[in-house]
Amino acid sequence: MIDITQSLALQERAKKRIPGISMLLSKRPDMFSLGVWPGYFSSASGSRVTDLDGNTYVDMSIAGIGANVLGYADPDVDEAVRSVIARGSSSSLLGPEDVDLADLLCELHPWAQMALFARSGGEAMSVAVRLARAHTRRDVVAFCGYHGWFDWYLAANVGTENSLGEHLISGLDPRGVPRGLAGTALPFRYNQLVELEAIVAAHPEGLAAVVMEPIRNIEPENGFVEGVRKLADKAGAVFIVDEISAGLRFLTGGAHLKYFGVAPDMAVFSKALGNGYPISAIIGVEPVMQAAQRTFISSTNWTERVGPTAALATLRKHRALDVGARLVALGDAVQAGWTRAAERHGLHLHVGGIRPMSHFAFECADPQAAKAYFIQMMLEEGFLASSLYYAMHAHSDEDVERYLDAADRCFGRIAEALDRGDLTERLRGKPSTVGFKRLT
Repeated sequence: MIDITQSLALQERAKKRIPGISMLLSKRPDMFSLGVWPGYFSSASGSRVTDLDGNTYVDMSIAGIGANVLGYADPDVDEAVRSVIARGSSSSLLGPEDVDLADLLCELHPWAQMALFARSGGEAMSVAVRLARAHTRRDVVAFCGYHGWFDWYLAANVGTENSLGEHLISGLDPRGVPRGLAGTALPFRYNQLVELEAIVAAHPEGLAAVVMEPIRNIEPENGFVEGVRKLADKAGAVFIVDEISAGLRFLTGGAHLKYFGVAPDMAVFSKALGNGYPISAIIGVEPVMQAAQRTFISSTNWTERVGPTAALATLRKHRALDVGARLVALGDAVQAGWTRAAERHGLHLHVGGIRPMSHFAFECADPQAAKAYFIQMMLEEGFLASSLYYAMHAHSDEDVERYLDAADRCFGRIAEALDRGDLTERLRGKPSTVGFKRLT
């Protein structure tokens, strides 16, 4: 059994000082298995992560929540960042990297003419929605997918049971969001064009924006995206594509270039854009982007040089190595391996997600206990693993082969535990939690 004494001790300290241990829900230890998941790292390189107790794992889990698309401590990105830090990361003047990054993003997306930069995905989405509202002088936004924590999005849950439950995370409490925002954010489900039609029909005065992820778990049906574009035009709305998760997973740029036959008015990037360094981008057509000069949006740290420098290095390396094709191949191999192992051991397993961001779910009486047991066993096998696999270019064929061999053994033990009815007795930590819950 691996020793994570120092990691667990720091988690106990963190509980007293940081509500929920972390401001990022997806990295909270209870999302994996509280008491087993190491939680903190001392170093990371390539596909390897070392925890506070000196245990080194191959990370086949969430890849920095999808941020480290090339791998940890990528030498080319890090060298570019070190160089710019040595020359000064900020000053009273602007960094020229902003213009270079704007040029490159518009080159990769020929429909766009302008770009703005922030440092996180959620704030960039809020910038995009603000611009759409400023441009159209309307309030109501229709959306499909998960788009962050800001008021404009959580407003969908104000006065409703759980409108966001169909959009990745259920149970998001809108407490603290002004009640006056009720009815300003209206969800429609992916491939359910009729739901957007109903929203547009109910708002003859028009909409400010139609926001959607290009793809998350399933591909768009024929005519769906084209229908969304037509309805957005009918409503006089700005059509915004949220590329925060899907961007750079299939090709260098947005997944909409692969899956859309129509161009959006705006697209938002973050996560993989800087390979772990904070950077986000909003790109779009000039008439909409110029709305930034008719509303107030401003932040000091949006002008530092590290984020744009990291993004330039990431995009250039990503394009040179055709990283997207490698991520798809890795996801294909992992999804196929999960399916084979589950069938071999008679486990009922749902496998899904876009291939570079794959996931599975145990179909049994206590799926969260089964997930926690899998995590627990995979740690002993030398892997950070969960029910998610986010591909990194640093993952080797050997990493995948060893991971799938270990997963096969663990699936066998899970099947045995389910057969014997002693699954929960085997857990050293707590079952994985679902959604946002208070951590005590």
